[in-house]
Formats: sequence, structure tokens, C-alpha cells
Amino acid sequence: MTSPLKFHWFLPTNGGDGRQVVGGGHGVSAGAAGRPASVSYLGQVARGAEDMGFEAALTPTGAWCDDAWLATAMLSQVSERLKFLVAFRPGLTAPFLAAQMAGTFQNWSRGRLLLNVVTGGESHEQRMYGDFLDKDARYERCDEFLEIVRRLWAGETVDFEGKHLSVEAARLGQIPDPAPEIYFGGSSPAAGRVAARHADVYLTWGEPPAAVAEKVEWIRGLAAEQGREIRFGIRMHTITRDTSDEAWAEAARLLEGIDPEHVKQVQEGLKASESEGQKRMLALNGGSKDDLEIHPNVWAGVGLVRGGAGTALVGSHKEVADRIEEYHSVGIDEFILSAYPHLEGAYWFGEGVLPILAERGLWTHPSPLVDHNSAVPFQAAGRTAVAS
Repeated sequence: MTSPLKFHWFLPTNGGDGRQVVGGGHGVSAGAAGRPASVSYLGQVARGAEDMGFEAALTPTGAWCDDAWLATAMLSQVSERLKFLVAFRPGLTAPFLAAQMAGTFQNWSRGRLLLNVVTGGESHEQRMYGDFLDKDARYERCDEFLEIVRRLWAGETVDFEGKHLSVEAARLGQIPDPAPEIYFGGSSPAAGRVAARHADVYLTWGEPPAAVAEKVEWIRGLAAEQGREIRFGIRMHTITRDTSDEAWAEAARLLEGIDPEHVKQVQEGLKASESEGQKRMLALNGGSKDDLEIHPNVWAGVGLVRGGAGTALVGSHKEVADRIEEYHSVGIDEFILSAYPHLEGAYWFGEGVLPILAERGLWTHPSPLVDHNSAVPFQAAGRTAVAS
């Protein structure tokens, strides 16, 4: 029997949220948003996501968004169960300090921290943080960083001297319980090697299932060489409605709201990206508003103006559930999803798609709500009266 699928949502600290596509990422501007990021609004998104049954919420990192550590620490106080998949860049924070921060967050939040390691695909953005290593060297440093951090979380006293990082007699006073799981993405050979050694969950952006299957087999093989097993997740957007026509009409509305000149500007900026995954996203949309359904119910329109995850699952609730099952068949067990706007989107997906997957035995709510008012007052008496 396969383990139940896990679903995670997204907290739009990258410029906020809105009824149109909010871009940003990989060195491009986020553009206008109707709902700026705030504790008030993102608290609503977090509470909606946890009520619907999402396990965690991803919060991005980079110069184009608010700080993920601070934002999620604040949001943890206005939510109850939801975990936070905090994206961070190794090397911008010393490994001991990062391990210490994770321990504090994990223990103070009662185990609600997950970590998304982002090595950094853009050298010009890294230099804004004072990091002047090239891409390959960043992956070397990331490998060293994760070795140090994992050993600290295990309670070891660590002496380590690497090419990029060194610590001496390092020992945490506060061990995270449990140790945060590591989520890791990347399509380059260097990324694959680091993922195989350290990742608990390997993440990919939403390519067609056949391409995703190739990635899964690639990383699975590299992990096996290290004597490890890895789970796999995918990052996509969603447009799910009661009917297929309604969903595609919404996709068309979002596309109509994207200015062609803005597409040109964003695409030129994204072409300068060093990220292999970003290059694969660009290849899916081709910089054009035409022919964006790249696989049944998989739409590449978001990637016209947004860096990073650029594809969406589009269709009726049943069709989206079918596509999720298709991705699951090639090895994907975790789905990090989002929508525009994120608050309403969490309910569209949570009330429309998740019940279908539950009926198929593929998903279970991590904390199901208890119905304390299952009977209407005096209902039984009324039935008795009619029967008599």
C-alpha cells in the first residue's frame, strides 16, 4: 500500500497576492499586487490552508520577497497546526547560526519547521548579499553546510574544515526535535549530487509527467549510490473549478491580464538566469501566449511573467485529481501548490480536489475537523412525530 499523498500551500511574500498573476523571482520584478503581504492577510491564507488539510506552506527566499524566517515565525503565532517550509540560502548564514535558528524555531513552534534549501541560481542576486562564489562553488559550499548542520542537529560536537566552511568544537545547546526535513531542488549535475547526499525530499517544478519521471529516476539512482532513499515533490500552481470550462475560462482571464510588453521584459530577464530549472520552464512557454497547454490539464501561462514555478494544473476538480494521480504514478508523493488569489485558491482546491483524492484512498486530512453539530435540534422528535 502506498503512503498517502501530502499537499502543501504557498505564502505569497513575493510582492503579495492578487486576482492576476503576481510575478517575481530569478531577478525579475514581482509587479503589482492587490493584496500586499501582511500578518493579517497571510494569516488568513495560513489558517485556510490548515483547515483544508494542507500539511505545510512554502515561503520563498531572495531579494525579491520578504524574509522567510521572520515572516513564518510571526505567522506561526496566528496558526495552529500548519508547518512552514522555510526557503533559505546556505552560505548567507553561518552553519552554526542556521542550525541554532532552526532549533529555536522547531522547538518553540512544536515541530512545525521544514527547510527548503535554495543554493541560489543567480550570481548577480547573490552578490547583493555579499556572496561572490560562482554556481558550482555555491553547490560545493552547500554540501559542506548541510553536512555541518545535520551533524549539529544530531547532537555531535563538530570539527570541520572544508574548502568553503569551517567550524571548531561546534555543539548546539538546543537540538531541534525532530530535526527539520530538508527539501531540495535543482536540475544541474551539481544539484543532483548534493540532493542525493542530503535531501529528504527532492523538488521539481511542474514539467510534463514524462520529464518528471526522468528526473525522479535520475535522483533516485544518485541517492541509491549513497545508500539513501529520497521522497519526491513537485511545485505547481492550480486553477481548479466545478467544470473544465470554468477552469479554462479563468486561465484565459489570467492570460488576458498579462501585458505582452511585460512578457517580453520578463522573458529577457529570465533568459539570463543560471538556473537549469528556469531554462526548462522557459522552454515550456516559449515566451508566447499560444499553445500553453503542454500536457492535458497542464498550463504554462504563469511562467510568462513569473520566475521559478511556471506551470499550473487546470481543469475540473476530477481532472486535476486525475493529473495528480498521474504525477503520483511516476514517483511524486508531495505537491506544493498555489493559486491566484491564494486564499480563495486554497478553498477551491481543498473543497474540490482533496475530497476526490480521499475517496480514492490517496489522501487523508492530517487533522480532520470534528462536527459537533451533526444533528438539527429536535430533529429526532420531529421524525417521531411524523411517523406516529
